[in-house]
Amino acid sequence: MSDEVAPGFVRVRLDLAYDGAEFSGWAKQRSRRTVQGELESALQTVLRLPDPVELTVAGRTDAGVHARGQVAHVDLPQDVWAREGDKLLRRLAGRLPWDVRVWRVGQAPAGFNARFSAIWRRYAYRVGDHQGGVDPLLRGHVLWHDRPVDVDLMNAAAERLLGEHDFAAYCKKREGATTIRTLLELHWERDPSGVAVATVRADAFCHNMVRALVGAMLLVGDGHRPEGFPGEVLAGRVRHSAVNVVRPHGLTLEEVGYPADDLLAARNREARNLRTLPCAPPTTP
Repeated sequence: MSDEVAPGFVRVRLDLAYDGAEFSGWAKQRSRRTVQGELESALQTVLRLPDPVELTVAGRTDAGVHARGQVAHVDLPQDVWAREGDKLLRRLAGRLPWDVRVWRVGQAPAGFNARFSAIWRRYAYRVGDHQGGVDPLLRGHVLWHDRPVDVDLMNAAAERLLGEHDFAAYCKKREGATTIRTLLELHWERDPSGVAVATVRADAFCHNMVRALVGAMLLVGDGHRPEGFPGEVLAGRVRHSAVNVVRPHGLTLEEVGYPADDLLAARNREARNLRTLPCAPPTTP
């Protein structure tokens, strides 16, 4: 599939952040407030464009999920970019609502696609297990778990999930979409305030994957399930009734990784291929 920028247009990268509490996710919806809807409306207004623009995003976040390091791109007419580009950041700051901010805009290098050129996405999920609850000033970004959790046990469980697997047991199935992903990093640590923070990094994520993984590991951390439980669920490749998809407000997209500029186009093409797991070698009778 070609991803060439149309003649007379320039591809612009936007780095942005948002508080997801009052959004119905990233993707534009006709009757609901979304991040994409707010941004596209703001861009059309401040650039005085006659037609709507369309953003492509690195990762579509669900309703209630936050982002600190989201990336998107938009193709703009060259004359508009030349005339308005150096003023765009300030004008967006004046037009956008308080809960979404664009921190950087710039012309993207050749071959860049915010979604398909990405090589990994990194999320953080924050859990407070203090018996008194969560700091009221952090309540919109930290899940309260009413039993203490053992971070070391959760890290031991996480090791069994790393690598390329079919994560069907941790994903909400979508027609025609693969659930094969490569989990590059999954570990827990306490921040200075005592909140347990899971860092989860993968080449891509399927729907509900991070929140389901966290739900399984919390069962280990609070003693309800043994260390091997999340790995057993993974191997089963079907949703497990004991695994809850934890609430969205504890989840934040922290960063999106891209290769060097000269590798962007190749990654863009590679990422469009539907993945399958390698076949197991035949067994000897």
